[in-house]
Amino acid sequence: MPPVAPRLHFPSPYETPSIAPSCATFVVTPDEAQIASFVYGDLNQSQAAPVLMLHGNGEEHGLFGPTIDAVVAGGRAVVTLDSRAQGKSTRGTLPLTYELMANDALAVLDHLDVSAAHVLGFSDGGIEALLLARDHANRVLSLTVLGANLTPEGVIEDEEWDMTNSIATNREWARYWSSMPASQVDTSLLSPTPAEAAITAELLQLMLDEPHIDAASLRSISCPTTIMVGEFDCITEEETRAIHKAIAGSQLVVVPEAGHTLPKQVPDLVTKALFNSIKRAERT
Repeated sequence: MPPVAPRLHFPSPYETPSIAPSCATFVVTPDEAQIASFVYGDLNQSQAAPVLMLHGNGEEHGLFGPTIDAVVAGGRAVVTLDSRAQGKSTRGTLPLTYELMANDALAVLDHLDVSAAHVLGFSDGGIEALLLARDHANRVLSLTVLGANLTPEGVIEDEEWDMTNSIATNREWARYWSSMPASQVDTSLLSPTPAEAAITAELLQLMLDEPHIDAASLRSISCPTTIMVGEFDCITEEETRAIHKAIAGSQLVVVPEAGHTLPKQVPDLVTKALFNSIKRAERT
């Protein structure tokens, strides 16, 4: 008997950019992952440093739609990407880690000859943004972090969504259909396909296994930083405050009545926080 179809990964809708990218290309990594990379606005004509945007687990760059539109309207370019195994990007062969995906972002900046950028990161992208600012300070002009955690324990699991069970369900779906004779079932017609289910399981497992960031290590971050969470975020208050306390001069913004998905729920406030970080950086 076929297994139960797994739950979709982060299916809630969001507003994508209203403008088309000026550049869309794949950046190939040493382990042969193809990272879908995008530029909105004109990198060559803008005199202002661009913004690098990093999305959350199971999503794609279009999540930042209204903020992308606002940044470009303000005369600044946006560099963004679909994290590996997500959106239009492929998996590659190396084990998934946040450090690996932060390095993918650096590879995209290098490919586009961007020496430094203001960085906006949400959820998993926020973790990657912290790693970039900590380990590659010369590449990060300002930092705006939305809903990032330091450890797996820093995430409050949704009572209505058993992540461990979701991982098992996706793995069983992938195993069952991958063993089915091709003459009987064309698995490309399934939703999700076995490959999609396997990737979803791996992405969810990443959140259960990582990150492992020592808050004290963030003390080296010196660029203007904004830490932003929702009042009802799934990130524990202890970890949010640990990040805020570790980064000298950082500003903490708690959005009343909001949950975790701030780019979807309050894109105007996300844009405001980003512009504030940029303004503080360019004042120094």
